[in-house]
Amino acid sequence: MKTIITLFLTALFLSLQAQQPDRRLYNVLKPLLDAHHGDAGVYVQHLKTGRTVAINADTVFPTASMIKIPILAGVFKRIGEGGLQYRQLLTYRDSLLYEGEDLLGSFRDSQQITLDKVVMLMLTMSDNTASLWLQSLAGGGAVINEWLAQQGFEHTRVNSRTKGREENRRIYGWGQTTPREMATLMKRIYKGEVVSKAGSERMYRNLTRNYWDTEGVLMIPPGIRTASKNGAVDESRSEVLMVNAPHGDYVYCIITKNNKDQGWNRDNEAWQLLRKVGAAIWHHYEPDSKWVPDPGMGQY
Repeated sequence: MKTIITLFLTALFLSLQAQQPDRRLYNVLKPLLDAHHGDAGVYVQHLKTGRTVAINADTVFPTASMIKIPILAGVFKRIGEGGLQYRQLLTYRDSLLYEGEDLLGSFRDSQQITLDKVVMLMLTMSDNTASLWLQSLAGGGAVINEWLAQQGFEHTRVNSRTKGREENRRIYGWGQTTPREMATLMKRIYKGEVVSKAGSERMYRNLTRNYWDTEGVLMIPPGIRTASKNGAVDESRSEVLMVNAPHGDYVYCIITKNNKDQGWNRDNEAWQLLRKVGAAIWHHYEPDSKWVPDPGMGQY
């Protein structure tokens, strides 16, 4: 009987703890976001305790390239249905080109590439030509949005090249989300809850290979596994991270919009905010860690 009571009280304590916001971390992050010249929101969850920080976490923000995570889910949904094969051979056409610096956009017309490598380009390099191709292969923005709604995501939507979303695209660009919803989608991929357990694991492994790692990811020791996707347009910078930390996994998403500083130098105010927030969360959960990025990393 004593053991049963102990287990019950432990479960009750953990349940109550999970329902409570992390006030200490909130008090660290709130001044950082308040000082930003623009709008900023963040959602943080420690998976072991369930405790959270939510600051403007349900405000709708532009996704920029973070929309590639919902596109990724849409592609794996089609694979699960048998409409695509992960390593099937695709033929690139010049009509797919999205003007920019994309690797896929340098392909010759009729050149072939497997779908898994197109996925890699979308996530690792944030290749826009690859992303729009995959959006189409997933059935288009409307199909992806229908799946998002079915999964309980109220605000996360694809806007670009999606009929009926023209006004949303004018306001938010390619896609829109909230910090809470984007962090939740990343968490569900990690936990094996998107499409299938095997599909989720493949998605998560792909998300651990981000070329663009000079903001929040840079504030995590290189020996710690992270999965991430970031976004950047003139007026908005954003990032979602899952960190497999020693004292428990945690996920967070930070998004900004209406940024006063719209420069593209490393010292852009929003990018500095992303680094400060990433460092603050890491040291909050890993207080004994003395690790900080080598200042010389700023040149890379």
